[in-house]
Amino acid sequence: MTSEATSRKGIPAGVWALGFVSMFMDISSEMIHALLPLYMVTALGTSTLAVGLIEGIAEATASITKVFSGALSDWLGKRKFLAVLGYGLAAFAKPIFPLAVSLEWLVAARFIDRVGKGIRGAPRDALVADLAPRHLRGASFGLRQSLDTVGAFVGPLLAIALMWLTADHFQAVFWFAVIPAFLSVGVLLVGVKEPGRPKELRRVRMPLRRDELGRLGSAYWWVVVVAAVFTLARFSEAFLILRAQSIGLPSALAPVVLVIMSLAYSLSAYPAGVLSDHVNRLGLLVLGLALLVLADLVLAFTTGIIALGIGVALWGLHMGFTQGLLATLIAETAPAELRGTAFGMFNLVTGIALLLASVIAGALWDIAGPQTTFIAGAAFSLLTIVGLVPIGARLGQR
Repeated sequence: MTSEATSRKGIPAGVWALGFVSMFMDISSEMIHALLPLYMVTALGTSTLAVGLIEGIAEATASITKVFSGALSDWLGKRKFLAVLGYGLAAFAKPIFPLAVSLEWLVAARFIDRVGKGIRGAPRDALVADLAPRHLRGASFGLRQSLDTVGAFVGPLLAIALMWLTADHFQAVFWFAVIPAFLSVGVLLVGVKEPGRPKELRRVRMPLRRDELGRLGSAYWWVVVVAAVFTLARFSEAFLILRAQSIGLPSALAPVVLVIMSLAYSLSAYPAGVLSDHVNRLGLLVLGLALLVLADLVLAFTTGIIALGIGVALWGLHMGFTQGLLATLIAETAPAELRGTAFGMFNLVTGIALLLASVIAGALWDIAGPQTTFIAGAAFSLLTIVGLVPIGARLGQR
């Protein structure tokens, strides 16, 4: 299934291209998202609970959309068209952010942007699985995740520089974010060639029917259970920015939080992906959760900038050790003809979990303060580690 030319390390060129597509779009998105929570709170007077609710709904919208786009890609037997549609919609949504004059406009822009993410997400991940050789699947997902996260720290760095150059002019930074979004679409159109569908692959007529979902198998559904519980143990990265502000970091420097997190994420995702092709994957998940516990505890009790940076870096490391690994497990446990549907259902369940986690975090923050929010996150992470023991036995994964 890997008909494209490969790099010297064996990872298909199409996987590299998809990584750069994700990177450019993430540069655009993170330039906006690094500043958006502060813009909503400081400029528009939005409550922290509302920020958590908006962020959670936005991500849940993307997750719900992924179910249908993933199933549609299985029904069509094509992935790239839907990926182009999703990235294109997100690109055209970006100019709404600098044009917005009220919270309602920002919510609408965030909604459209996340619908675009939902349309592209499952077909893109299924396309990575279609392109990647089985023995390099963990490395391929790790590479795509790593390149995606390069954009996640380049974007906030650009936001910091542009905030300084424009004297904290939010709208100007939002306009600059439009450029890499459209560059992402161009790379996808030119750089990714979809592999042909194998003739022996079963045709799927109604991917979301009960019998088809049953074909995904018990191993797949246990991965989804693990991912859902894991997602409940964390919440939106918007709260990392708000935590930085709560200990006195200036608004113009707040995006450095996402820079540190994304740098740690990017540097660890590819090595963790390579490692996952050779070691026990449950052990890596437990390690990732342990890193999240440490991150929560540091962020709960920090009173200084250095400790904040350590906590944020630990948060990024936990993402690097888990997110590509979960995608690899989905790709390996789902039938090839249902990979789009599998990634869609996976993202729906984890999106709902993220919505709940973000709303709970926002409520705890408003009621009892940031320390309680992060302590609760650490407690739930420990419960998840305990729950992984019996679940891991059911997975039967290496």
